Amino acid sequence: MGETLLWTDVIPVLVTLIDALGSGTRLAILRELSREPMYVSELAETIGMDGKSAVHHLSTLEEAGLVDHYRRGNRKYYELNRRIELRIAPPPERTFILQADEVDDER
Repeated sequence: MGETLLWTDVIPVLVTLIDALGSGTRLAILRELSREPMYVSELAETIGMDGKSAVHHLSTLEEAGLVDHYRRGNRKYYELNRRIELRIAPPPERTFILQADEVDDER
């Protein structure tokens, strides 16, 4: 099982992930990288964008911990960093109890 974090620790992580995943372009990049590692110009051509935009989106994904890079020769390859499973539940102080009582129909 994964590490348990306090709700206040999770909020910044969620904001970063939601921001990173809130772009159709970044989702397309993740889809391509799920198939195989790619270098920037290869990825930019596949997605249909210029290299500068690709680098910007890859930096955002890397800051969010979704992708990583390595160098092979003079090329910088990007790959998915890890599988992320996100489970969200409200903090304990925000839970509620639903209670049902028997009703007397003879009133």
